[in-house]
Amino acid sequence: QVQLVESGGRLVQPGDSLRLSCAASDGSFSGYTVGWFRQAAGKEREFVSALRWSGGGTANADSVKGRFTISRDIAKNTMYLQMNNLKPQDTAIYYCGVTKAVRSSWADHSMYYYWGQGTQVTVSS
Repeated sequence: QVQLVESGGRLVQPGDSLRLSCAASDGSFSGYTVGWFRQAAGKEREFVSALRWSGGGTANADSVKGRFTISRDIAKNTMYLQMNNLKPQDTAIYYCGVTKAVRSSWADHSMYYYWGQGTQVTVSS
């Protein structure tokens, strides 16, 4: 079992940058694809980005392409989501999860086995 801990969320202004972290506190990401999802109030959980831990292949939602970058630090067993040019519509709770699904299913939150507790990102002036 992998226990995930997200951090880095806070209140920022439009246009600001923020980096979220997802650490595997009890286990390893090895063999998994690690994904970021977000859930705004009253909305369904939405795919943001994913990274295959071994090999580094990535995928991003169209809504964040060119603004968000997913990366990993293998030594720290931590995944990051660098978010630039944040917009009010990026406001949500951001969750990381792990899956062993094929790439075509990375955007399907039901395919993820374990989730962190989430970290709140609020973009507002």
